[in-house]
Amino acid sequence: MDYVKPPQVIESVAVAGKNKAQLPISHILIKAMLAGVLLGYATTLAFTGATQTGLDIVGALIFPTGFVITLLLNLELVTGSFVAMPIARFRNNITVPIIARNFTWAFIGNLAGSVIYAVLYTIYITHFGNIEDSIIIQKLISVAESKTLDYKAYGWDGMVVVFVKAMLCNFMVTLGVLMNATSTSTIGKITAMWIPIFIFFAQGFEHAVVNMFVIPAAMMVGADISMADWWIWNQIPVTIGNFVSGFLFVGLAFHIVTKETR
Repeated sequence: MDYVKPPQVIESVAVAGKNKAQLPISHILIKAMLAGVLLGYATTLAFTGATQTGLDIVGALIFPTGFVITLLLNLELVTGSFVAMPIARFRNNITVPIIARNFTWAFIGNLAGSVIYAVLYTIYITHFGNIEDSIIIQKLISVAESKTLDYKAYGWDGMVVVFVKAMLCNFMVTLGVLMNATSTSTIGKITAMWIPIFIFFAQGFEHAVVNMFVIPAAMMVGADISMADWWIWNQIPVTIGNFVSGFLFVGLAFHIVTKETR
């Protein structure tokens, strides 16, 4: 049997968090940029599947490809680090300043990779500025505006909604990190990771790194979104919400329920 029980899963995640702490900044940046690009690929694949079939659920079914590749190649996804590094801290493997260092550079790398992919993808879908409208461009703009302007229209209530959707999202994403460690076989890891990532994407929850691609890409193809709209009404509250749920609902919770069985 290749199944790994929860206490061993948390121990392995704690070790992974410790290993992240030992990475040089250059490695964090490169690995995070690659992760940002891969989630951008997965998002555009999902949009392609949804527009071709008319079914958003199809996009959700195929989106986990990017997450799976990212974790199998041990790249740096800041939203995944929101669970791995706190668990390593709970197990006294690393310090808070080291966690802040990883979060900062992983966030910057994820953002850089996502924006680079956004530039390349918009060149492709606009034929280097020669096409201003298509189904995929409309999809990109529609999704990005729903992730910013819709919340803005509701004011403080919208801020609460985006924060809660970010918490709901990274509950599943960080579970995906744990699920990756529940199997010792590649196919087992893929299957286990696929489940929670499908759950979050199918319900339209808010993921910081996905939004690092979607919103700037939409801005590049004509979405009526300002930099303030992007950061105030999405990127900042989503990042915080992603951290809170990964830290509390998964990191702290699983540390508590497994620490006596170490």
